[in-house]
Amino acid sequence: AMWSGPRNLSTALMRSFANRSDVTKVLDEPFYGAYLKRTNKDHPMKDVVINSQCTDWDDVVDICKSKDEKGITYQKHMTQHILYKDLSWTDSLCNCFLIRNPKDVVPSFLKAWPDGDYVDMGFSQQLELFNYVSHKSNKNPIVVDASQLRISPEDSLKKLCMSINIDWDSQMLKWSSGIKEYDGVWAEHWYPSVKNSVSFKPITDTKEYNFTNKEKGIIDKAMPAYEFLKSFINWNLFIGLFLNIFT
Repeated sequence: AMWSGPRNLSTALMRSFANRSDVTKVLDEPFYGAYLKRTNKDHPMKDVVINSQCTDWDDVVDICKSKDEKGITYQKHMTQHILYKDLSWTDSLCNCFLIRNPKDVVPSFLKAWPDGDYVDMGFSQQLELFNYVSHKSNKNPIVVDASQLRISPEDSLKKLCMSINIDWDSQMLKWSSGIKEYDGVWAEHWYPSVKNSVSFKPITDTKEYNFTNKEKGIIDKAMPAYEFLKSFINWNLFIGLFLNIFT
């Protein structure tokens, strides 16, 4: 289970894992329909999304908990979709967290949905989930920074595979373009750049930020959670290297 907020390269990472030879099932935001039905947020394609998925919360939980004996199930989750405090259903999953600097997330999200606000971007919910998993498992969950995936995808993905104890698969570095059969129906609206991608897009220039007042307010509120989760990246790398050397 990869826990992310929107605009975090989460779809590109889903493409990467879906291209592995041992991934046999991919769940793209399985709680999205249930989330929209309960909150009635006026997202693009709201009714289409609701009608495309199971919207019973307990049934979706069962889908996420079910194992595919033939291979790995990769679950792409948006943290803002998790509306209930009982997180015990996540205990049986391998929970990882994908983060991205709010300075990159917020303008991109508001461009796709101008009515969005802080609560719609999953920052506080991601921190809450991280703290739950950390406390329940008594260890720090794996944290992946989206910017590092773009800067050095092979190195980042190899470290991630090592940390979660799965073999490295070089097929994770490239995939074919286009909409995939596992994509949610919302792909046409939310995945325009990923639809045409075949790999993680490298960072080729330095951005000059010029935020609106709304963007700056959300960024300032989100930054502490991002910085806290980011502080666990080097620690997890150290543990992964230790296990690789001595096991």
